[in-house]
Formats: sequence, structure tokens, C-alpha cells
Amino acid sequence: MIVKKINLNEVGICRFFGSLEAKVMNILWEKEKLTIKQAHEILNQESPISFNAVMTVMMRLAEKEVLHKETSGGGRTRLTLFSPLQSKEQFIVEQTKAVTDGLINDFGSIIIDHFIDRLDGTDPELLERLQNKLDEINAMLRK
Repeated sequence: MIVKKINLNEVGICRFFGSLEAKVMNILWEKEKLTIKQAHEILNQESPISFNAVMTVMMRLAEKEVLHKETSGGGRTRLTLFSPLQSKEQFIVEQTKAVTDGLINDFGSIIIDHFIDRLDGTDPELLERLQNKLDEINAMLRK
């Protein structure tokens, strides 16, 4: 699942989700499986929120194929659990790869120039990984 809109004014996963969606996802990434009621109880401890708002967000996240919705039982014993389809790390890797690929495909050299300009003050270990990758690419090109 690739998020269709990115909010550049936000930070972290709030770039990919609305604020309530991000809160729900963080709770589910931590707890792994929850009912709407359980998620509501956790969110309600932080600040008052309507059950219907939590239900709507969780149902939409399931429709967007970010959450898996699993219903078991019937009648009074019916239970619907929601769980993330990806770990937080998998989600972030997939989204950042899509953003990076899109920016490079659309704006190639401009993005690379910005990237290079931002390297000042970067963690030396990251710079070493970048250098190793560049050396690897150069070696392949020489063959």
C-alpha cells in the first residue's frame, strides 16, 4: 500500500497519516491486535475522543489496506480485531522508497543536487555506507 498524499508540513509518520490515523497506527504497531473498543480506551486516556471517530478511522485504514480486519464469532460473541498489515519499519521503508523513486524519476538531477547539499553534518557511518554504495556502483560500471 502506497500512501496517496504526503503532508510535508508534518514529521514522522504524520507525513503519511492524519493525526488520529497516526495515533491509531502507533498503538496497533505496539499492541499488534486490538478491537475498536480497546483502541478507543487507550486513545481516550490521552485525551477525550469519541468512539465513532476511532471506529471511522480504523474502518478507513482497513479500507486503505493498512489494517487487517478479522471478525470471528457471531451474535453477542462477535469479535472484530484489527492488526497492521505491515510492521512500522516495513511501512516506512515502503513509503520512503516510493517517495524517493518518484522524486528521482520526476526531478532526477535536482534531487541528487539537494541530496548532496544536505550531506554536511551527516552521521559519518551513513556517509561511509553511501561511499561504499558509490564504490560498488562505479565498479559495476567499469566492467
